[in-house]
Amino acid sequence: MKTIVYMVRHAESPYNEGTERTRGLTLAGQMNAVKVTEILKNEGIHTIISSPYARAVLTLEGLAKALAMDIQIAEDLRERHFSDELIADEDFGPAEKMMFDDPDYALPGGESNRVCQSRAVSVLRQILVDYRGKKIAIGTHGHVMTLMMNSFDSSYGLDFMHQTRKPDIYQLHFEEMKLEKVTRLWENNTT
Repeated sequence: MKTIVYMVRHAESPYNEGTERTRGLTLAGQMNAVKVTEILKNEGIHTIISSPYARAVLTLEGLAKALAMDIQIAEDLRERHFSDELIADEDFGPAEKMMFDDPDYALPGGESNRVCQSRAVSVLRQILVDYRGKKIAIGTHGHVMTLMMNSFDSSYGLDFMHQTRKPDIYQLHFEEMKLEKVTRLWENNTT
């Protein structure tokens, strides 16, 4: 029985250090969240589940209103915690590459890819059990989405993550716990 998951990477959000959970969407992000609603509102979505971070919830808020649904929050879909220390922009790229080269590598106080992937995939697997045969929209983040997809198909890695947009939408077709097909729905809707 096919289960379809719509991975929705959040729309553009202003970066302010220390506001990971609460930062909203930029004006462009708000406009693109409306496009997310337009793309998904007629897909027959049964359930909406999101990271607790405001930018992920806000990206799906219009869809939830259009479908008269509540957004369920799953704490373990939150963005990965990169470090307890401030990371200079020029240091982030090399550190990110190391994280994907070595799944156990982590910056000081941060999560490794393996730890982040484990918590997020645990949620996804439970969703696939609880909503078997249904269509589910998941509000997520670039790293978390990539790591969840990577757990089912190792071709989804750092290069894939770097080509995604904010927002982005991937339709994943599952047969039980097997990922059979991935279709990008956002590609013709970029701004």
